[in-house]
Formats: sequence, C-alpha cells, structure tokens
Amino acid sequence: MRVRALFSGLLLAAASCAALAQDYPAKPIHVIIPYSAGSVAEVLFRILMPVLEPALGQRFILDARPGANGNIGMAEAARAAPDGYTLLFAPTANFAVVQFLYKDLGFDPLGSFEPITMVAENYPLCTVGPGVPARSLKELGDYVRAHPGKYNYGSQGTGSPTHLLGASFSQLNGNSMVHVPFKGTPQMMQALLSGDIQVTFASVTAVLAQIKAGKLHALAVMGRQRQPELPDLPTTVEAGYPQLVMSNWWVLAAPKGTPAPIVDRLSKEVRAALANANVLKRYSELGHVPGSLSPAQTVAFIRSEAQRFKGIVEAGNIKVEQ
Repeated sequence: MRVRALFSGLLLAAASCAALAQDYPAKPIHVIIPYSAGSVAEVLFRILMPVLEPALGQRFILDARPGANGNIGMAEAARAAPDGYTLLFAPTANFAVVQFLYKDLGFDPLGSFEPITMVAENYPLCTVGPGVPARSLKELGDYVRAHPGKYNYGSQGTGSPTHLLGASFSQLNGNSMVHVPFKGTPQMMQALLSGDIQVTFASVTAVLAQIKAGKLHALAVMGRQRQPELPDLPTTVEAGYPQLVMSNWWVLAAPKGTPAPIVDRLSKEVRAALANANVLKRYSELGHVPGSLSPAQTVAFIRSEAQRFKGIVEAGNIKVEQ
C-alpha cells in the first residue's frame, strides 16, 4: 500500500508540473534590466520579443531599474515572487563579478536566482589609439613591459568586463598598465581618440567605425573565432594569449524557487527564438552571438566565470568605493 501511495503521489506531482508548464504564462511577464533604458541588454531582449511573445502568448514588459552598477535592479529581482512573472536580464558583471567587489549586496548572484539561459555574448577587441606603435598583441605586451606605468587602459567603470580584461592583460605583463575608469563608453572612446588613454578592450560596436576610418587599430579579438567584420584580425589564441579568451555575456534568470517547469519552458522558448534567422542576423549586426545554454549549463557557466573573475579581482586587488 505504501509503494502504491508513493507511486500515486509521484504521478500526481508529475501531472501538476505538466499542468503548471502548460498553463504558464497567463499574464504579461516583466523583465527587470538593472541598467538605464536603451542599454545593450534592453536592445538584445527587444530583438527576441517579436519571436518570444507569439510563442508564449503573452507580452513582455521591460523594466529598467538602474543604480549602483546594477545592484539595485538585481536586488529587486531577487525579492520578486518566484512565479515566472518577474525575470531578470543582466550581464557578466552582475552575475560573476559584483560579489567580489561589494559587501552586503542583499542578494547572492549565484544563489538568489534560477538561471534560464545564457542569451548572448560578444567578444571585445583589444584596440589601441593613435600614437601607440604596437600592431600586434605581442608587441603591445613588449611595449607595456618596457614602459611600466606609461600606458593607460580605459574601461566603462570599475569591475566592468573592459576593466577586468585590461587588468588581466596587465597582470600577464607585470602589472605594467594603469586603469582609468569612465562613466560610459562615449567618454572612454573620446579619451582613446584624444590619447588620454592608449588601450581599451571594448565591444566591436564601440570601436568598429573608428577602426575602419583608420583612427584606431585593433590588435586582437578576445575569442576563439575571428570576427566577420574584421576577418584579418587574429584571436587572442592566435596572438599567443590564450588566457585572454573572454566575453561579455547576458543571462536571463528567474528568482530562486521559480518552479522548474516554468524555468524549462522559458529556456526552451528563448533558445528556439535564438535560432530564428532574423534574431541571428540582428545579433550579428551588433557583434553578438547567441548563447542558447540549458539551465544546468548556464549555472555551470556562471560558476566557472565567477571563479575566473574572482582570481582577476584578487590578483589586482580591485576594489570599488562604497
């Protein structure tokens, strides 16, 4: 009798899970983006919406919640009801870096969420400004080691991927470079063009026009594959720096405790949308490639990246003012 009761209970639970996934969603889904309206994350998710909304039968409402380098939006998403109607769409720094820079975040980037899928990533370019004689990553390494403290690298802020890439390159070359943080990409690019900084590790979209105009020089793409827009540009692996394969990525997640059938349904639909021809085309135009990882793969990926960035932060003694 006990075995029969247990079996009946398992069947009932399985049926309930199936019904939950089938009935979801019954109302619009809010997606918190922890940055200002018009951010890269918002642009990337809006490209998915024309495919996702018909597939799920509901609208997506994007909520920009900027502040504290994304920590405000992250905390709000972590506190949301775990019912699948509030999601979070955030980048590398917020899942794999902030926990090593801040105290008392009010949430755990690895423990407060149920990752759904890694949606997209892009591989930055190592780019140098006018007056820098290096025309390869090896030459740049030689120059910065020979002139410690002379070369500045810019970033979009302390703890940003551009900062950690620059810090990693500097660490590999004797901690010879100086970090200069900026409030955003436009300010960083202006400083690179004027010579106030000499190097940056920025996205393709940030630097491509100036590279094609001959005002900046790209030395390598920080990935395992070359960029279609710059087919002659070597990867960091080809340039002798396999340690510098690094991307900026965006993950869709739900609050911890969101039922697995809902997480699985969302993951399935998002990954199907990422295979859509128009989505692929639009992402490629922005210098991004789809991630399309399962929930379990996304968890493993975030944990691996977090350990990697932890090492960079600790080796560089990187801190933020609080």
